Amino acid sequence: MDKFPRRIVSLVPSQTELLSSLGLDDRLVGITKFCVHPSYIFKSKTRIGGTKNVNIARIKELKPDLILANKEENVKEQVEELAQDFTVWTSDVTDLASSLSMINQVGALTGTESKAADLCKKIYQAFSQLKPMTPRKKTLYLIWKDPYMSVGADTFIHDMLDRCGLENVLGQETRYPEVSPDTTPSPELILLSSEPFPFNEQHMKEVQQHWPEARIKLVDGEFFSWYGSRPLEACDYFEGLIKELER
Repeated sequence: MDKFPRRIVSLVPSQTELLSSLGLDDRLVGITKFCVHPSYIFKSKTRIGGTKNVNIARIKELKPDLILANKEENVKEQVEELAQDFTVWTSDVTDLASSLSMINQVGALTGTESKAADLCKKIYQAFSQLKPMTPRKKTLYLIWKDPYMSVGADTFIHDMLDRCGLENVLGQETRYPEVSPDTTPSPELILLSSEPFPFNEQHMKEVQQHWPEARIKLVDGEFFSWYGSRPLEACDYFEGLIKELER
């Protein structure tokens, strides 16, 4: 009998993408409605609700032998309820180092240690070659509107900003603080993320009115916040972004 899980439910979009990168498509039986990558997984697997409101009855029907959750993205009470009947592994990712640790642990859980180690090596090498912009630019990264919300120092996004040479003006804060033009230190640069709030060009003028001295830039939030296998692709994106910002 295979000692590794054969029926996996993922409650975390970036970890769903990781499972696919580790060659585990056939073992993945349930995903959230936000697990949009890779697209063929999104189209073919059973969806069990959102990350914050999983359908526990549907998960039970899938009879998983492993559920992957995340401390930040999932609701503690729902995870604890699932843990009464199933094996649940919960990650806690706040920076690149904890992301690489998570990848290795998922590899150990699923019998894909070699693939996980190889992926971690490639990600580590890619980031070791990433040259941050100089001088560092004081940056406000917005993830939400009404109210505006940003990121503190204990987030994966903060670590990605730092590695790009972008100094988080809210680096003294934790988690996801609300911000306002009256209380936020004057940023040189404001990055508007594509998720979880879908900032677009029409929002740029509004933000510019609040922070008239700042340069405003739309960015792909997945490269800043998805911590599974996505960091391997992120460095190419970050290199292009840094070159654009240095012009």
